[in-house]
Amino acid sequence: MSRPPANRTPLLLSRRSWPEVRRIGDILRTETVGGVLLLIAAVLALAWANSPWSAAYRSLADVTVGPAALHLDLSLAQWAADGLLAIVIIAVFYTSTLHFGLLLLALAPMALFGLLVQRRVRSWWLLLPLAATAWALVHASGVHATVAGVALAFTVPVLRRKPGPGPGLAEHFEHRIRPLSAGVAVPVFAFFAAGVSVAGAGGLGATLTDSVALGVIMGLVVGKAAGVLGATWLVQRFTRARLAEGLAWWDMVGLALLAGVGFTVSLLIGELAFGAGSERDDHSKIGVLLGSLLSAVLATVVLRARNRHYQGVCALEERDSDADGVPDVYEEQPTRTTPS
Repeated sequence: MSRPPANRTPLLLSRRSWPEVRRIGDILRTETVGGVLLLIAAVLALAWANSPWSAAYRSLADVTVGPAALHLDLSLAQWAADGLLAIVIIAVFYTSTLHFGLLLLALAPMALFGLLVQRRVRSWWLLLPLAATAWALVHASGVHATVAGVALAFTVPVLRRKPGPGPGLAEHFEHRIRPLSAGVAVPVFAFFAAGVSVAGAGGLGATLTDSVALGVIMGLVVGKAAGVLGATWLVQRFTRARLAEGLAWWDMVGLALLAGVGFTVSLLIGELAFGAGSERDDHSKIGVLLGSLLSAVLATVVLRARNRHYQGVCALEERDSDADGVPDVYEEQPTRTTPS
């Protein structure tokens, strides 16, 4: 069989070469790239929702796709929220109606999925249809469909059956799914969730005097930081865990502030709590955006200050190092023996 000429023009949307596919996958697995894509999607949604073409944005979000017979005739915004995000608290507190028959029926594909992954089956053509069926049944039962993803994830074994090189099954799935999550799921959700009209919310001044927006901002900036920092202190206080040598509590303050960048889940919970398109939903979205921005700024200030501190430490260690370039503190000290 003759091979096609190497210089032929590639077809649109054709399969790319393996180095290209691997390179794109590695890029999307980088945490910073996922964050940048999320930020771009949010900024694009905000700009569109506050432009003269805002009606087109709303129309796009309201486009309905899916079979009505299976209760899957959802808008694109609902698909982005229900289909693309794995959250238990939403299923527990935001379920208004419940059909036990459909929920029990969903246990069958979940159980079969769990049986296959426990046997280390990785075939996507077996696992994906089962996962999709479980998701559809959970959604039709009235429970928020994200609980299906959480339940399925709990069935995947983390530890390897036999010790040896290579990733375990959970790590393998995470490696395969991360590009889809970082490159599609989270940015698409952010695009449909973050598009709030400031004018429609009564203006920025009215938003900042609303208790909902203020509560969201305080929860992200103060509440999350206090929770992360307090939990870390409790763990090191009542267990044997300790901060790593050279790590200070100011470093933990910076990381705790960074946790306040609560974007996707915060937007989703606000929409479920106040109703999509309501004035308070708009206020909560603006609160999420402002709170996340403020958390990021404060975390940047603290972490940049700590970075300068560690740069000074490294410079001092390099000055005290020997000719081999290794700081003295990292060199093993010779054992001294007492002469007998």
